[in-house]
Amino acid sequence: MAKEKKKGIIGEFKEFIMRGNVMDMAVAVIVGGAFQKIITSLTNDIIMPLITLITGGIDFNNWFISLDGSNYATLAEAQAAGAATFNYGTFITVVLDFLILAFVIFMMVKGMNSLAAKAHKKPEEAPAAPTTKKCPYCLSEIDIKATRCPHCTSEQPAEEEAEEKAEEKAE
Repeated sequence: MAKEKKKGIIGEFKEFIMRGNVMDMAVAVIVGGAFQKIITSLTNDIIMPLITLITGGIDFNNWFISLDGSNYATLAEAQAAGAATFNYGTFITVVLDFLILAFVIFMMVKGMNSLAAKAHKKPEEAPAAPTTKKCPYCLSEIDIKATRCPHCTSEQPAEEEAEEKAEEKAE
């Protein structure tokens, strides 16, 4: 009985692993990890230096509070001295990383959705052939194949004549 349960669990696990969505999720996690490195580099190496330049040389990574009461010029000095620090500047950098990552993903999803919409766009169908026409005498709607109007009982002219009579009535 225990052996059957073990095979059942192993079999269920194999079935779970072999599902397409699990493999898709694994690929997404791997690509996401690599993408996170790109965004971190974009933030740390391009955007944060620009923010530092705009703000007059402020480095968010050196915004901290030393919890031992001593003053340190940089976070690296405080950490080298073994001081406990409250690193709110690093937190700001991580929040900016997240916002930039979220914005880039939003733009990618938006772009992918517009590409998918273009790919799935159905070609315009030709308008359906008309099934009714107007009687040139009484202007009632009648079947397009009718040879007599069911309303006024007039004999219906050929197509060209019907168009001319309808134009005359409209004037």
